[in-house]
Amino acid sequence: MTTGVAVAATPASASVETPDLDPAFALHRGGKIEIRSTVPVRDADDLSLAYTPGVARVCTAIADQPALADDYTWVSNVVAVVSDGTAVLGLGDIGPSAAMPVMEGKALLFKEFAGVDAVPICLDCTDVDGLVETVVRLAPSFGGINLEDISAPRCFEIEDRLRDLLDIPVFHDDQHGTAIVALAALQNAARLTGRTLGDLRAVVAGAGASGVAVTRILLEAGIGDIAVSDSKGMIYEGREGLNPVKQALARDTNRAGHTGSTEEALAGADLFLGLSGSTVPEQAIASMAPGAIVFALSNPTPEVHPDVAARHVSVVATGRSDFPNQINNVLAFPGVFRGALDVRATAITENMKVAAANALAGVVGDDLSATYIIPSPFDERVAPAVTAAVAAQARADGVARG
Repeated sequence: MTTGVAVAATPASASVETPDLDPAFALHRGGKIEIRSTVPVRDADDLSLAYTPGVARVCTAIADQPALADDYTWVSNVVAVVSDGTAVLGLGDIGPSAAMPVMEGKALLFKEFAGVDAVPICLDCTDVDGLVETVVRLAPSFGGINLEDISAPRCFEIEDRLRDLLDIPVFHDDQHGTAIVALAALQNAARLTGRTLGDLRAVVAGAGASGVAVTRILLEAGIGDIAVSDSKGMIYEGREGLNPVKQALARDTNRAGHTGSTEEALAGADLFLGLSGSTVPEQAIASMAPGAIVFALSNPTPEVHPDVAARHVSVVATGRSDFPNQINNVLAFPGVFRGALDVRATAITENMKVAAANALAGVVGDDLSATYIIPSPFDERVAPAVTAAVAAQARADGVARG
């Protein structure tokens, strides 16, 4: 799940029949990004340096010392935004062509928020082997790979294999961008309510890409206890029909041994994290512990309406821009890649993700309140703070090359 900026929904039939009346169509006409040259070509001398024969000297130098490509090509500042169109926003499997406006939008956000150039690449391929092979073959043209809107559980294997095969950052934003921002917001929500992460018992609804990643980063950060549910109920050791990803979750979570429904597990819980697209009734939220926290992150319809949740809990966050405390991936991925590219990192480590979350939480500072646990995407402090933290952690983790 990508928690992007939410906009008012327009009925699909109306927008298709009258695109000229829909401002979204007007904005997207001709696409949202372009490639521009960074050097002038005014005369024959400029041409001879930008292209032949001058370019040959640069090519020869890179052939002798491949690392020079970082200095003398665009590679050190460009990311591939790769999707197969199988899990696009709240639209599902709509295919690569229909996914392109989203990938263009992602590239636009990279540039606007962190000065990172990005190229949208929508692949007409859903086979794991084929997708991995394609990205590996494309990788020499890029300084990083941002995987986007690839369905679970395939997305886990694809990312793992690419991380093993490539020496540049590979980052599935639906997983880790959501996880970083959720962790940052939760750190502040816990602080606001006088607790630490270790004091909290959490219930996560949803075991897809974002649900698994949020669970994993919260475990890394020291959450007190956490249990995860899917469409069949709570995930626990011994439950039949679990895929390998869910089997691993069963081993590492749910120390209390919940085996029933999400609603049953919420009784007395301190935190609900919704990443499922399901609905949670008000009485289940009301059964949570005093001072509870609700992150209902499904878009465009949260698992519980924020106003309803606010009747019973201390802090509410959503994935929507029209309520306070939006958990928006754009708070994370531009700065994460900017920091990784700046030090020419070979990977994005777990520590780098946690460092990004810590930096993001720190931006809020003393302005913390129930309606301000996470900064706005338009807060100009965000990307520099995340960039600096990620770059420093990359050096500490030994994955920086520059």
